[in-house]
Amino acid sequence: MNEKEIPPQFREDNLSEETKTLISSLPSYKDSLGNLYNYRECWYYPNTLQGVLNFERGFEPQKTDIILASYPKSGTTWLKALTIALFERLKNRSSDDLHPLQSHNPHGIVPVLEIGLYLKTSTPDLTRFSTPRVFSTHMPFHTLQLPLKDTPCKIVYVCRNVKDVLVSLWYFKCVQLQKKVDMEPLFESLCEGVGSCGPIWEHVLSYWRGCLEDPKQVLFMRYEEMKSEPCAQVKRLAEFLGCPFTEEEEEEGSVDKILELCSLRNLSGLEINKSGKNLNNLPYSAFFRKGEVGDFKNHLTPEMENKIDMIIQEKYKGSGLKF
Repeated sequence: MNEKEIPPQFREDNLSEETKTLISSLPSYKDSLGNLYNYRECWYYPNTLQGVLNFERGFEPQKTDIILASYPKSGTTWLKALTIALFERLKNRSSDDLHPLQSHNPHGIVPVLEIGLYLKTSTPDLTRFSTPRVFSTHMPFHTLQLPLKDTPCKIVYVCRNVKDVLVSLWYFKCVQLQKKVDMEPLFESLCEGVGSCGPIWEHVLSYWRGCLEDPKQVLFMRYEEMKSEPCAQVKRLAEFLGCPFTEEEEEEGSVDKILELCSLRNLSGLEINKSGKNLNNLPYSAFFRKGEVGDFKNHLTPEMENKIDMIIQEKYKGSGLKF
């Protein structure tokens, strides 16, 4: 992959002089996609770090804002689709109107703050977003806190079994690099806590603690529970977002309709997701693979599983967070 083919968030061509000076003093690490820098206990690729700094400097929250947060490959696409569908059902739409999820990929509707909106500027035009504005992020909770400035913005965080995250990251990286790569380096860097938005355990714990401190602001969701009890979890999400299902809606099967609309089977079969690409020329099909719980058993050795289990058990000790 040549320089022009590298997605902009991984490159170093959008850095201000101030940011160049900053990263020269930060711990660094190089992987197959580029250099990573550790800023406020989180690893970022250079342009992404510029986006984080732009966000911290320029984001002006509205009290109705909703931020969907996750560590990469933890169920982000599904969470975005469900949130979109929950709010769309409240609109007076003609039966002939095409649902946004039928014509747009969820990532095209809900942009990532630091690698989309704020990647190149600290003052992006946000006027196109209707209330409530819905954004997404892979930044840890403590990085969000300062710009939110004690506003009642709501944050929904989805976490997933680290071993399944690793496998999903590996497949996604193969698509990004346009070739099959060895999983071992990715496994080792994850275990060492080095990697984009890592360490993964600190990322998860930041939102877990945020939820414990203020459950009205932070909803902590588990991908595995969303899969095992989808109706209950979607209703929980709707309640938190302030758009609960009415008894009439439940009787009419609205919950099941949203789950079907947002299912991996349905979304992956839509033309936009089969043939469409994002602004970085990445096929939308890359965001839809298996979505299964426990797929790691088909890819990781028992030794790899055990090493990750031991690390997570140690890192989560005393937090009250269990898997």
